[in-house]
Amino acid sequence: MKNQLLICVHCLFVSLGVVGQSDVSSPYSLFGVGKDNSNYFGGSNGLGNTGIGYSNSLSLNKINPASLTAIKGGTFLYDLGISSTLSYKEDKNNSQSNFDFNFTHIAMGFSTGRFWKMSFGLVPRTKTSYQVVFANQVEGSSTPYYTNIDGSGGISEVFWGHGLKVTENLSLGIELLSYFGSVSQVRTIYYETTVISLDQRDNYSGLGLKGSLQYTIPNLLGGRTTVGLIANLPSELKGTQTVSGTKTFSDSGYLIIEETEEDIDDMNFPLKLGMGISTQLKSVTFNLDYQKNYWSDSYISNENFEYRDQQVFGFGVEYNHESKKSNYPKNTAFRFGVNYDSGYLRLSDSKIDNYSVSLGLGLPISKTGSSLNFSYSYGKEGTLNNNLVIDNYHKFTLNISQVGNWFIKRKIF
Repeated sequence: MKNQLLICVHCLFVSLGVVGQSDVSSPYSLFGVGKDNSNYFGGSNGLGNTGIGYSNSLSLNKINPASLTAIKGGTFLYDLGISSTLSYKEDKNNSQSNFDFNFTHIAMGFSTGRFWKMSFGLVPRTKTSYQVVFANQVEGSSTPYYTNIDGSGGISEVFWGHGLKVTENLSLGIELLSYFGSVSQVRTIYYETTVISLDQRDNYSGLGLKGSLQYTIPNLLGGRTTVGLIANLPSELKGTQTVSGTKTFSDSGYLIIEETEEDIDDMNFPLKLGMGISTQLKSVTFNLDYQKNYWSDSYISNENFEYRDQQVFGFGVEYNHESKKSNYPKNTAFRFGVNYDSGYLRLSDSKIDNYSVSLGLGLPISKTGSSLNFSYSYGKEGTLNNNLVIDNYHKFTLNISQVGNWFIKRKIF
């Protein structure tokens, strides 16, 4: 089935008189359990999606749970994020624009003691959103039939993070992960006055584990430098499949196809390893990250598409004067970042890579350190080679990082 869908990727924008343009988030999300979401907490979106070596006492950093040790005692951190994407997709013959709006995360972090900090929350791990429309000829007939395939859904992740401060300069992190969700594919076939619709829903669930560390070198190159390491262990997702359908005839007849449910092959998230360095020189912080994701060990490839190991490079710089005075010019954080993602798919001998440039602002909204974090990213994904699709996108994110002080006894006068 994947072979047939691959052949039709270049038909994503053709309506054929049956449907109009679709809200397609990514045509490449039809593979596996969808496309990995690239949404981050705090200001990381404006820093080229970096943060393996970064920590901040006023915001959460999910990239590395060891960074939780920066949370101050008696402090609760809340983080909520949304994003919107305006994209322009094209192949050699067609083009279309799409607008997408998404919830990105909700999370909380707090101190449970002097050396132990904790976080938990919910994030979308993958997203599936595509539409394929194509025509076939009935053998022995000049009448074509049309097929419309809609994919939607994705996998969500619940996480429970822990940060342990081992020494003054060394912190360890661990994150327990629970995955759940479903990927739906609705295939509708139109032939003359007959319509057949098949709804296939694949439900998945599984567990995961991430380990990490951060080690700080206080006086390196005249600043404070932190080295971070992360490791996401491979995760197995158990699956079941439900299929139902209907058939509608020209005489208004209606037939319900019997619903079936069965176990399906497991899906996998790969081993992911990463290293990052964050250096703070007075008011300027530099982040440099590298990650490698071993997709080639997780899925089977064939002659049409290949899962390949993915490499991600990120660089970010932040300027934050951190004045004690309550005014925006003195407390605003300015961010810039670049990111290159080699991709984990190779289709028709063409790699599906992604690169982006981002800008960000962190605006203080309270004396406790709460902030609004805005970012804008421009990027490209895919290629026009071999009838494939390229996506030029403009992505806007808004993260609310709220700082609350608990367990503080109020004075009564």
